[in-house]
Amino acid sequence: MNSDRVNRWLTLGANLGVLVGIVLLIVELNQNRDMMRAQTRHDLAAGIVDLLQVAASNEQLADVMYRAESGGELTPRELYQFEARANALFRYWEDAHYQYRMGLYDEIEFGKQLGAWRNSFAKSGRQVTYWCRVRLLYSPEFMIEMDGLIPDGAC
Repeated sequence: MNSDRVNRWLTLGANLGVLVGIVLLIVELNQNRDMMRAQTRHDLAAGIVDLLQVAASNEQLADVMYRAESGGELTPRELYQFEARANALFRYWEDAHYQYRMGLYDEIEFGKQLGAWRNSFAKSGRQVTYWCRVRLLYSPEFMIEMDGLIPDGAC
């Protein structure tokens, strides 16, 4: 009888230990998720800062971007440069979209991103034209999101 009682107490203690371990594991997983979201946000911010910094620090590229966005003429090399930068921007946007879909980028931040993307398309018809040419090279989910940001019938 006494050993049965000891066994029950030991079983109860073991079960409580397992329960405490599960709670600690949940807390750790939540902390890891929060750290991943913070790291994702940092990486995305660093990526766009790098893209913006290149145009800000390169007078020739800034001139190409300005003429492209204002409808000016571009040489074949300048058009290539514009499209390469647009492609880099679209890939950055696709990554932000993917991170959002995976739950690593929150709703408010992503909504602001969509607004910035919409504005970028609104001020650059050449960027819209390029998007329409290359849109099939991107993930279907991202393509649908982007197509919703450009004027109807643009593609």
